[in-house]
Amino acid sequence: MQTLLNRLKALSSAEDFLNFFGVPFDERVVQVNRLHILKRYFQYLNRTEGVEGLGEVELFARYRELLMQAYEDFVHSNAQREKVFKVFQTGDGQQHVQLSSLRESLAGRRRAA
Repeated sequence: MQTLLNRLKALSSAEDFLNFFGVPFDERVVQVNRLHILKRYFQYLNRTEGVEGLGEVELFARYRELLMQAYEDFVHSNAQREKVFKVFQTGDGQQHVQLSSLRESLAGRRRAA
């Protein structure tokens, strides 16, 4: 019999995970937030302690609970508010480039051409 962790390795999409754990979901929420949901899920998994000694059934239940929590984060919020990825964590998604670095880059390209 395959272990839970081996079965999880075969999953690749947010829909795969949600279906595997039997988590009901709105396809529209997943279409917009699939990467954010998975990233948040893995963040929750990495922060969870005390799962080493759990049996398969208890581990399944705990992993399902964390996935439901990750999914619900994006049902009631959005990617910009949740700030899962670095681009949303720094400067609210805005990046600043110094004018001097643009000039240097342009000058370097002109020399190379």
